[in-house]
Amino acid sequence: MSETKKDGFFKRVLDKVEVIGNKLPQPVTLFAILMGIVLILSWIFGGGIPWLIEGTSVLKPGTGADTGVAAEYIKVKNLLTKDGLQQVFTNMVDVFATFPPLGLVLVVMLGIGVAEHTGMIAVALKVFVSKVPKYLITFSIVVAGMISSVAADAGYVVLIPMGGAIFLGMGRHPLAGIAAAFAGVSGGFGANFLPTGLDPMIAAFTEPAANLIDPAYTVNPLSNWYLMAASVPLVGIAGTWVTEKILVPRLGLYTPEEGLDLEEQTNDVTRTEKKALMWSMISVLALIGLVVLAIAPENGLLRGDFDEVLGTNSFQPFYSSLVPIMFIIFFVAGLVYGIVAKTIKTDKDVSDMTAKSMSTMGLYIVIAFVAAQFVAYFNWSNLGSVLAVKGSDGLQAIGFTGIPLLVGFILISSLVNLVMGSASAKWALLAPIFVPMLMLMGYSPETTQAAYRIGDSYSNILTPLLPYFPLVIVFAQKYVKNVGIGTLISMMLPYAIAFMIVRIPMFVAWIMLNLPLGIQGPIYYNP
Repeated sequence: MSETKKDGFFKRVLDKVEVIGNKLPQPVTLFAILMGIVLILSWIFGGGIPWLIEGTSVLKPGTGADTGVAAEYIKVKNLLTKDGLQQVFTNMVDVFATFPPLGLVLVVMLGIGVAEHTGMIAVALKVFVSKVPKYLITFSIVVAGMISSVAADAGYVVLIPMGGAIFLGMGRHPLAGIAAAFAGVSGGFGANFLPTGLDPMIAAFTEPAANLIDPAYTVNPLSNWYLMAASVPLVGIAGTWVTEKILVPRLGLYTPEEGLDLEEQTNDVTRTEKKALMWSMISVLALIGLVVLAIAPENGLLRGDFDEVLGTNSFQPFYSSLVPIMFIIFFVAGLVYGIVAKTIKTDKDVSDMTAKSMSTMGLYIVIAFVAAQFVAYFNWSNLGSVLAVKGSDGLQAIGFTGIPLLVGFILISSLVNLVMGSASAKWALLAPIFVPMLMLMGYSPETTQAAYRIGDSYSNILTPLLPYFPLVIVFAQKYVKNVGIGTLISMMLPYAIAFMIVRIPMFVAWIMLNLPLGIQGPIYYNP
């Protein structure tokens, strides 16, 4: 079959995915429907129909006769009982107000609003595009997306719209830039040159699971660092290839739709703009200097208590402060730029800019409300937990061993990832099952942890249940009004396939070569 026919077939598949996906309801309606489905499923499997299905439960991983810990069971909770409905109604406001993506998005967008509406971001992007070789821009966006996980989930808010703006400024289709950034931020999740807050969080679940077999076993938070760092260029190349060879040709030339509020794009930068950008960057460097002073000394303002693993005071307060720090940096940089460029004349201009930024987030706030309720219902019902344990039991029943079991575990993790968004929640369930099992087969807990982290990455970009998925749609609708769930899934499917194809064989090769996974990160377990 010719290459053209192959490309044509794949394009037809993606087009079909887009058409089918876009027939789904709008995100607000979809989450509302899913809320109803979860309530009904909780009623069915929570014992609401006793003559048909008794209450469904599974043995909690890490408990039972084989572990020496009293057996505990995870039961599906019926939310359509008096207690369940009271939980639904009495927690509705708090569930929305404490929905993690909501606060992060709105706080960072306040700062970005000033930086954007003063013109600072547009000028900075023009300078970036003019200085970076065109053949490196896509790769840079994908890699920057992976590295952005240092700032927790802020990459979703900052880098994804920036990817669209960069591509638009280059005269390319902005959806390709959004997709490339989304692929890096979410599909390349976990791959990073730098340690992140995810490393100790995941290790905190791995170590107790390992202690079920070896009570003295300890897991270094950086035990997967080498593998994750080595994954960055590989995923970056794969993401660049998908963008340039599949997505850009499929999207074609971009023609702005009538009625869209897009600023005139030009690569010209005036002397005043250059001067304003220079002072803006000086302010950013000054703020970064202050942050360094707050974390460099052991007793610094953003350092915590002594951490035995690190051998020094914890950096956790710094990690928890990254969103406010980013807000301040964007706000001050935009303010300085606006004053020098005279796009800010009074304090009213600043207020208007922040208000204008918030006005564009109306749809996302509505989506966040129903998404938050759905996530809460799903967690309260325990449906996701039961599904995860059932899936892992099925994998064990197949009888895989060794590397095939590890690969099967990666695939199971990626499937569970479609219905459970929290990396820590999934690992809390899966670690007590697979870490001890693979230790008995000779594989270290660090190896099992690395396999999980790969599975908990590339499928992120395919599920509308990802809390930030609706936000990406909102960003895309800035350029193409009728972007829907199907549009985004059809764009991201090639990235998911490509990342799976490169990361799983790399992991298998790493094991076969017996390379250390990270600091104190052996492949094999030797009792």
